[in-house]
Amino acid sequence: MITENYDVIVIGGGAIGLATAYHLGQRQAKTLVLEQYTFVNQLGSSAGVSRQFRIPYPDEYMVQMALDAEPYWNELQKKTDTPLLDKVGTLWFGDPEVHSTEGNIAEAEKALQALGVPYTTLKSKEIEEKYHFKNLPDNYTGLFQPDGASINFKATIETLLSLCQKEETVELREDSPVLEIKQNGDLFELTTPNGIYIAKKLAIIPGPYINSVINLLDFKIEATYWNMSSAYFKKTDPAIQYPTWFVFQNATGDNGNQFYGFPSVEWDHPEYIRVAPDFVIKPLEEPSDRTLIPNPQELAYTSEWIKNHMTGLSIVPEYTSTCLIALSTIPNKELLIDFAPPYVPNHKNIVVYATGWAAKFTPFLGKIMSDLALDGHTDFDITPFRLGYKYFLAL
Repeated sequence: MITENYDVIVIGGGAIGLATAYHLGQRQAKTLVLEQYTFVNQLGSSAGVSRQFRIPYPDEYMVQMALDAEPYWNELQKKTDTPLLDKVGTLWFGDPEVHSTEGNIAEAEKALQALGVPYTTLKSKEIEEKYHFKNLPDNYTGLFQPDGASINFKATIETLLSLCQKEETVELREDSPVLEIKQNGDLFELTTPNGIYIAKKLAIIPGPYINSVINLLDFKIEATYWNMSSAYFKKTDPAIQYPTWFVFQNATGDNGNQFYGFPSVEWDHPEYIRVAPDFVIKPLEEPSDRTLIPNPQELAYTSEWIKNHMTGLSIVPEYTSTCLIALSTIPNKELLIDFAPPYVPNHKNIVVYATGWAAKFTPFLGKIMSDLALDGHTDFDITPFRLGYKYFLAL
């Protein structure tokens, strides 16, 4: 069965796909969202319950994007009675010489200073005294930025799904993987197990499954895939609370390197603290290789780090989870926001978001993607996130 035409089809019904559809609906664009699984699933980068909102980044343009995202979070919060952000602050600390997947502390300080973002600098002993860590090396430094928060990510997705359901011009289809994309003149014809759908424009936002969609248009993005482990540790001291945090350090011996954590929150195993490794021992070859079972060695490293450097917590995880993420292999490109490459027919009507950790930008990215889809441009400068067609690989 062929349905009526849509202005935009959004491929991917995770957080950012739903945010895009919501903004499209706000502009009265006739929109269809195709999700290959069910909505609010645990199989992609929207898995889990909590995420970190933070402003520190080593690059000014990323700091600016976080600042620009704040009013969109405020607006989204007005749409629900469920608190979406628990503002506990962001703590970055560790070896000032270390550069990691998150950046570098000194470079982040420069970026915050350049944009006038307030923060506090900390020495090793101050971090221990104020934030319940212990046995930190004397050379460790840190910064605390008060606007950081723990995101109730599941509630964020549920809020966006509810808003899309209320939009008259937005339709939602789950269990609808895209199997084929044909072009008829200026129109796209998408085949799914549940029907064939036609649209003028495509917004491709399927998280780590990006290549399974854009391969249908004869190009791909180079990425590596992490099945990230996460665990919850019981508070042995109920009075202790942590901010959101990230530690920068090199591996010593055989114990992993970067770790990050969250406060205890009402919506995510109350009285437990979530701590996770920001590394994987072995990346996946393909998203289909992911598992819902965390790597036991990664969890063992995490428990050891908690034992050595955190207070008020059990060192044995009681709950665990995993999250699948795609990371760009292009140097200095975390988030990829661009149109399809020029050799793809009708490429200016195909907008793509892929790779990176972007939960903190969810409502703002929805605005960016909707504007790109409808207008072909956005007020936000996406230059740092654009690939240039040479980085797309033709099939």
